[in-house]
Amino acid sequence: MPSAAPPLRITVLGAGAWGTALAIAAAQRHEVLLWARDAAQVAEMVAARCNTRYLPRLAFPAGLLPSADWARAMAHAADDGLFIVATPMAGLRATLAALPAQARVFWLCKGFEAGSGLLGHQIAEQELPNARAGVLSGPSFAQEVAAGLPTALVAASADEALTRLAVDAFHGGALRVYMSPDPIGVEVGGAVKNVLAIATGIADGLGLGLNARAALITRGLAEMSRLGVAMGARADTFMGLTGLGDLVLTATGDLSRNRQVGLALAEGLDLPAALARLGHVAEGVYSAATVTARAQALGVDMPLCEAVSQVLNGGCTPAQAVAQLMQRDARVETL
Repeated sequence: MPSAAPPLRITVLGAGAWGTALAIAAAQRHEVLLWARDAAQVAEMVAARCNTRYLPRLAFPAGLLPSADWARAMAHAADDGLFIVATPMAGLRATLAALPAQARVFWLCKGFEAGSGLLGHQIAEQELPNARAGVLSGPSFAQEVAAGLPTALVAASADEALTRLAVDAFHGGALRVYMSPDPIGVEVGGAVKNVLAIATGIADGLGLGLNARAALITRGLAEMSRLGVAMGARADTFMGLTGLGDLVLTATGDLSRNRQVGLALAEGLDLPAALARLGHVAEGVYSAATVTARAQALGVDMPLCEAVSQVLNGGCTPAQAVAQLMQRDARVETL
């Protein structure tokens, strides 16, 4: 059943596919302002009542207002509303820094920040220390959410009242929202699964079979769990929606951008050509090197992620990476 909470004023910052999809879902019951930097894109959305660039033919509810006016976007949710940052990871820091100091905010992006190697909650601590902040994540393709297909998400924050606000905002109809006190685990899962989806795309593109896919997902989950626990996450988080659930979806679903990158690399395309064909951001491409560096610094063994990083930086071909992994010594299976 839909939440019985009163309507909220929600500002979604970023009108890509995922930000738009969540705005469509929330606007069934709330007043939602969908902000985009590009005024021409906003004009298109106002005229067509849909996001023709990213989610064509999926109509906006009456409660969804597109806008390119930053001041209006800030005022819409400044007092007792909720901000949703729907930028890529590269835009998270600047967007958080521009929000009101006392904002209530969730971000949707998944990954480590390039250069600093920080997760979203660490960036928020630096840029918006007085805000009430968290991450909203889970196995979710934007097209399916916008189309009203059943989806489960996780709102994670050390602030339990904030996670309940996310339930008020989004839980109901085809969306289920679970709460978690473990933003580290949720964010590590979101970052690492993208890298593993590239690996699975490579394996499938090379025709390695379903046995190989199952092994890769299972051992990839072990790598994700090891890194997360070393960074302070709860181990059980990785058995849930933002660990195993998001990994399975992103590694096997044909709507996965990261999987599509892996498939293109297996075809023999170089990385620039694979990204040009995709035409969208694939966060795993930018997270792979940082995931590997964080693992090495913590003494965590992540051979699958290391192999993906090598392929992406041109250190080896997909076939060579597979050969190297298969030559590893036998060992006891552990997480």
